[in-house]
Amino acid sequence: MTLRKVYAIRSGDLRNLRISESRLEDPSPGEVQIQVSHIGLNFADLFAIWGLYSATPKGIFIPGLEYSGTVSKVGDNALSNLSVGDKIMGITRFGAYATALNIDARYVVGLPDHWELEHGAAYLVQVLTAYYALFELGNLAKDKTVLIHSGAGGVGIYANRLAKGIGAHTIGTTGSKSKEAFMRDEGYDRVIVRSSQFAHDLKAQLGERKLDLILECIGGTILKEGFNQLAPEGRMVVYGSAQYASAGNRPNYLKILWNYLRRPKIDPLILPNTNRSILGFNLIWLYHEVEKMHDLLGKIEQFKLGLPHIGHRFAFDELPQAVKKFQSGTTTGKLVVAVQ
Repeated sequence: MTLRKVYAIRSGDLRNLRISESRLEDPSPGEVQIQVSHIGLNFADLFAIWGLYSATPKGIFIPGLEYSGTVSKVGDNALSNLSVGDKIMGITRFGAYATALNIDARYVVGLPDHWELEHGAAYLVQVLTAYYALFELGNLAKDKTVLIHSGAGGVGIYANRLAKGIGAHTIGTTGSKSKEAFMRDEGYDRVIVRSSQFAHDLKAQLGERKLDLILECIGGTILKEGFNQLAPEGRMVVYGSAQYASAGNRPNYLKILWNYLRRPKIDPLILPNTNRSILGFNLIWLYHEVEKMHDLLGKIEQFKLGLPHIGHRFAFDELPQAVKKFQSGTTTGKLVVAVQ
């Protein structure tokens, strides 16, 4: 067995996230054991910690979906191309807030030769989300226009790079003017700082262009105003709802209830009349389609997207502070936690 440290929690309050030591069994057949090097934070982590994520395990659990590290043990019948000492990146359905973990070897991907381990914790969730939304659901093509919300975040950055890779026109949004220059440097064609004037600003930035696709992760009024400007044959892909997040250790239930009651209610009967579509997905679904996941990663590799942008770094013993930083809305790119 391996002695490891983990952060575990009973969901509901960030202050319940506590570090402890435990023993990890040797990997089962088909599994590998990973000495974790870095952990990547995602919005799903925060919602799971708060108990707002439907996929959250019952009782005490270890959060975390994304990590990188080194193979330390290989179970029987695990993939033959994995050996002790290999540097990898991986995803898991919770359990990444740990110094070591066991995982089905199919969910482990070799780290590219020129990458550091921290880059491996900043890639898979973001790039798979962006690619699946843009192409598998969004049907994006050359010269089409896509609106990318949270454009300075990990998903937004890769969505822009992927869209520009096929010659699409990109409009990115952010909630903070301080991120505008960063997004322009990333190559967005247009940038909108979201405000009460969002509908007007979107119309101005579109000009004569049609809005063909929206990557929607904000919700509320922003969702509705974007949908109102979606062109015929346009698609909105919903993969998150940041409006329900807030500062603090516990969810702001009054704010959540208020936003829920005021959420946009779009009549499905108007969709065929205007030839528009709303689609949604959760990356947890793709976790159960491992062959499809690897097929998508092969397609993504052809884009030569470059290194992930890591905007913030924390140490393992600072992980609760890292979650607080993540929920502040002031981050750019990916926030990673160095385990060792």
